[in-house]
This record gives sequence, C-alpha cells and structure tokens, in this order.
Amino acid sequence: MFDILTIGTATHDAFLTSEGIKVLRDPKHLEKLGFPTGEAECFALGAKLEVDRPVLSVGGGAANAAITFARQGLRTAALVRLGADAAGDAVVSALKREGVNVLAIRDRNIGTACSTIILTPDGERTILVYRGASEGLSKREIPFPKLAARWTYIAPGGIAPSLMVELLKALKERKMKIAMNPSREYLSLGETRIKELFRLLDMVILNREEAALVTGVPHKNEIGIFRKLDQLVPGIAVMTDGARGAKVSDGSHIYTAGVFSSGGKGRVVDRTGAGDAFGSGFVAGLIQKNDISYALRLAAANATSVVEHVGAEAGILTKKSFDAPRWKYLDLDVEPL
Repeated sequence: MFDILTIGTATHDAFLTSEGIKVLRDPKHLEKLGFPTGEAECFALGAKLEVDRPVLSVGGGAANAAITFARQGLRTAALVRLGADAAGDAVVSALKREGVNVLAIRDRNIGTACSTIILTPDGERTILVYRGASEGLSKREIPFPKLAARWTYIAPGGIAPSLMVELLKALKERKMKIAMNPSREYLSLGETRIKELFRLLDMVILNREEAALVTGVPHKNEIGIFRKLDQLVPGIAVMTDGARGAKVSDGSHIYTAGVFSSGGKGRVVDRTGAGDAFGSGFVAGLIQKNDISYALRLAAANATSVVEHVGAEAGILTKKSFDAPRWKYLDLDVEPL
C-alpha cells in the first residue's frame, strides 16, 4: 500500500526567459483591448528575441504534488492521463526518477498536456496552455484495484464532476483520506453539487478568492468563510493568501501562518507551482506528524523554495533540505474559531 496517491493533471512544461520581454501597465487603454488586469506581457510583433536556455520540466498539480511527497520520503503513486508521445514519456521518466510509481493512462489520439511559460526577468509570467490528454479521463480507464493508499491528493483539472463523485465514493470505501485542490470549474458548480463533492473530502485547499467564491462569503470575512467551509467539509480547510501567508481550520481552531522571507540569495524568480507546493507540503507534513503547525511550516517552506527556482519542481524540498536552519521558525498563531 502507498502512503499517498495523487490523481489529476500532469504536463510537460517549457519555461522561456528573455530580457526582451516587457511588462506593460496601462489600465486605461489595455482594459478596453480585452486585458482585464490592465497589464500585458509584451514583445515586438515580428521580432526575433534572444532567450535564456529553456527549462523543461514536469508540471500539473498531480505531478507536482507527487514529487513533493516522494522527496519527503513517502511511498507515492500518481494516476495521470498522458498522450502516447515523447512528452508523455518524458513525464513518466521524470516521475519515476523521483521514485513515484506512475499509473499512466496513455491516449493515442490526443497529445500530452503542455504549457509554455513566458517569464520576465523579475518573475512576471504568462502561461500558454494545451490541456490535451489530461482532460479526457473516463470511468473505464480508472484502475480501481490499484488505488490503495492511506491518503489521496486530487488536483482534478478537467475531470468531469460526476465522475469525480463516483471516484471519491470508491476511495472512501477503501478507507482512504482525501485532500483536494479544486479547479475553477469545480468551484463554479453551485452549492448543491459542491456539497455533494466536499462532504466526501477530509481536506480542501483553496486560495482566498476561491474560498470566497465557493462559500459566497465576502473575501474579507475570514471567520465567515471558515464557518461555511466547516459546514461543507467534514475535516480540514486550508486557505492560502499569497504574501500574507495562510490560515487553516480544523473545525474548532484557526491556525494562522506567515511566510518565509525570500531575502538574501533567495528571490522570487517564478511563481509557477507555488500553490501545488504549499498544498502538497501541508498534506505531507500532516501525514508525517499529524500536527497542523508542523504541516504549515513545511508547506510554507516548500512554496518559498519553489518560487526561488524556475519551474514547479526544481525547488521542491527533500526531507533533508527541510532540516536547514532557514526553515526552523515560522510565525504561527492559534485561536478558537
């Protein structure tokens, strides 16, 4: 039996960085042109830009999480859907090198999901995404007899919600604990269907905007958000909040964590995979110690390390690297809900 099984997206990613890529901030004009943030990542039309050496890596929530769990010494498997192509082979090989047991479904008609991430020198990014084979999981493809683990971590991507309910019920029948980092598609299902999904979870991991969306509670009302989440999820609710850290509710207390500094040699170079690193780091810590404070410290350290490297996997911490003095102390507070 595995310690943890991840289910969901796996991609083959390419990261491109160039001094010739500029960030343009002009809300007055850009919003009218269809850029809702008023910002754009720009380079001259028809130009030939010099780029730094491309970084090729594995991506996708299930793959990123699997690497965290494996590097933390947990017996890990990953159920992912890939194309029957070179990119899919590269994903499988990379996961196997990390010690992950890969339960790969290979599609001969649709290519492996891939992303091209265009980075500016100061870490701003635009992501070009091809969803590919990751979107097409069907019930007949799921190897139910092989799904045996203490925990499951799900990054569902485009898995159909109706199929997800069936899958969650099957996992619960096997006495597995389930953590999910829902995609935007899931958060927009409406309260009735969200309740059906969330009642089968032991943990949900959301950022503040997502938590406000799924609960219908204004994002400034943290207590209200957690009280609603505690009604939806019979377990732990994790809410990340970017540079402000994260909060966790176990139904009776709220744990508040700060962030680790990226000062000194460390600096933010790429935010890709930070959310996956935090969520999987938290679950890994909880599996190891059954201690929310420890889990928050590992999660925050893992996310900080990831954003200091290009790509979602390069900075993922091993058990040994988490022992470094840099990660020993994190601001934490606990108060009744």
